Amino acid sequence: MREYQLYIDGSFVPAESGQTFDSINPFNQEIVARVSRASAADAKKAVVAARRAFDKGPWPLMPREERSALLKAVSDKINEKGKELVALEVADSGSTIRKAKEDIFLSARSMNYFSKLAALDLTEPVEGLGKPGFSKNLIVREPIGVVAAIIPWNFPLKMATWKLGPALAAGNTVVLKPSELTPCTALELAQIIHEAGFPKGVVNIIPGFGPEAGEELARNPLVDKVSFTGSTAVGKKIMALAADQLKKVTLECGGKSANIVLHDADLDLAVDGALYAMFYHQGQCCEAGSRLLLSRKISAEFIQRLLEKVGKLRTGNPSDPSTDLGPLISRKQQERVLGYIKQGKKEGARIAAGGGVPTAHDLANGFFVQPTVFTEVRNEMKIAQEEIFGPVLTVIQYDTEDEAIALANDSMYGLGAGVWSRDNERALKIAGRLRAGTVWINEWHLISEKAPFGGYKQSGIGREFGIEGLKEYTETKHLHIDELGSREKKPWYDTVVPK
Repeated sequence: MREYQLYIDGSFVPAESGQTFDSINPFNQEIVARVSRASAADAKKAVVAARRAFDKGPWPLMPREERSALLKAVSDKINEKGKELVALEVADSGSTIRKAKEDIFLSARSMNYFSKLAALDLTEPVEGLGKPGFSKNLIVREPIGVVAAIIPWNFPLKMATWKLGPALAAGNTVVLKPSELTPCTALELAQIIHEAGFPKGVVNIIPGFGPEAGEELARNPLVDKVSFTGSTAVGKKIMALAADQLKKVTLECGGKSANIVLHDADLDLAVDGALYAMFYHQGQCCEAGSRLLLSRKISAEFIQRLLEKVGKLRTGNPSDPSTDLGPLISRKQQERVLGYIKQGKKEGARIAAGGGVPTAHDLANGFFVQPTVFTEVRNEMKIAQEEIFGPVLTVIQYDTEDEAIALANDSMYGLGAGVWSRDNERALKIAGRLRAGTVWINEWHLISEKAPFGGYKQSGIGREFGIEGLKEYTETKHLHIDELGSREKKPWYDTVVPK
């Protein structure tokens, strides 16, 4: 069993209270690690350290190339420790080993990309303002200050790098709170950052519970920005806590993404795509394709093919490379998903596959739910409107493209969407009418650190990744530089200043 402490001001320290909590393997309920439990007092200490590192430390004034080199060192070290991090991610989060390998690779790749962004000069001239010899006008980007980053449990290391990378590249200092359900790889990242030689206080990592550590970070007046990924309900609470100081926020929240299959779609491609969109990581993805909208013209054949494939999905030990679906993250999440399945039956939807817990003896200690497909679903049902965050697919039929678009947009969420068709031009026209931050055409889940990601409506505020994501961690300043050079060339002063 591993043991982890808080990482504050360049040192690994126990929680002020001395309290710890256990991180549990969701496959067998064994203890993966014993972890120091950050309280509000520990969060305050971390914020003070980050504040001091920003106001008095070298980080925001460090040459861009030096910040870039430190971020690149983190990327390299993640690659070096890849096998260890993969095994730890599988044990701590229930990710299948196939997913975990991808996650660790992408975490390193993301940090490498952010290291390159750190070297960029984002200064821009203001076009059309002034003229040569009159003035020069520039837009400069400066770091916001202290960033509180709060991440969920579904992509532990990847989410940590997605928050730390752009915040640090822009010159901010950070307090990161990983989920209490999956703290381990974030704390391994703390060790990597420590070994890379970051100045004290630039990065602080404090595992803890939301009501104790997370809420303190959101309301603390020394924090300048909160970057949060998680449920819409918690995102609203974070926003309310930050409002008192008009703190800047980036919120990447829930989704109930519509996956539209047109009657001209390649069914071999679209059926596999629908499975991937929904059942990747047991459906524990904010942009999972959980609402499958099928043209009535092809729905019977599509559903038959889909159910045949669902029946072949292998639920099992996430360490086994042949496993397609591992456990859900916790007993609480398992019960939540099973509750939605019960609700779906009550509302009149038909279970076409799954609907319960696997009965295999070797899965008895894990938090499993069978891959489940509901047909005969109406869009107003709870299972079609609320984010379940588990392996539960709702199938809704439509007659016309306008009806499909209306159904897709009839949601409080707007994070992702998809369109499947052999006609890209047709699919693009539909994509243009969908109220979602990312729309895939004949694809799903491909999110890149180079392209902006975020949601419409109650799926969030702001964007992550790419230049747009980097700018979310900056303040914008206009610089006006006089080039006239003498008092007599400034007649507007005469409106106030006596001659």
